[in-house]
Amino acid sequence: MQQRLQKILAAAGYCSRRSAEQLIAAGRVRVDGQVAKLGDQADADCSTILVDGKPLKAAEKHVYVLLNKPLGIVTTLNDPEGRPVVTDLLRDLPERLFPVGRLDINSSGLLLLTNDGELANRLAHPSHQVEKVYLAKVRGRLTDDSIRQLEEGVLLDDGVTAPARLSNIRMTGSHTWFEITLREGRNRQVRRMCEALGHQVSRLIRIGYAFLTLDGLAPGEKRLLTRQEVARLKRLGGKD
Repeated sequence: MQQRLQKILAAAGYCSRRSAEQLIAAGRVRVDGQVAKLGDQADADCSTILVDGKPLKAAEKHVYVLLNKPLGIVTTLNDPEGRPVVTDLLRDLPERLFPVGRLDINSSGLLLLTNDGELANRLAHPSHQVEKVYLAKVRGRLTDDSIRQLEEGVLLDDGVTAPARLSNIRMTGSHTWFEITLREGRNRQVRRMCEALGHQVSRLIRIGYAFLTLDGLAPGEKRLLTRQEVARLKRLGGKD
């Protein structure tokens, strides 16, 4: 069956669909000896597909992992600086998994990893507005005006943020703890929002993603998602 080439690469667990498009655009993918172009289709069962000169493996069984990422871990598949990466925590799994979204090295908490590139791409797309919940600790006291701006939108260098929800706001010494729920996923968004209002973030933990939580998982621990959880994520991503 003919399918878009980027969909085949994602279904094979090679990378996300967006990354596959970048590989194709860079001329790194060949189909039956010809350099592929964006928009090309192929038959995964009949075509010879090479990525960087190596044959694309048959589609893997899809695996979905929930990880409690510790501090000091980079959310990439490899790091040129030699820092530990999330896949170091998955060495007991045979599949090549990649993260859905990012948590920076100084943030911890809930991270999804999978080899289902199509679902990962759908969940990350802004149109689906998947909720992400963070527990943040910032320096100073949040004023009513700061709370209002965080909830209504903060002007950043890439535009005004979408409305957010704040809850469980409490002071501990000279710091404020609070939970913030976002429906968008800009780079370092919570940190940038708080810094724009004069509050340095000293701790940031993602504690929720859609309906998923960290219940029962210590830092560095992981678990496979249940079939019911995978089905719910697929519905969220508009994938049957």
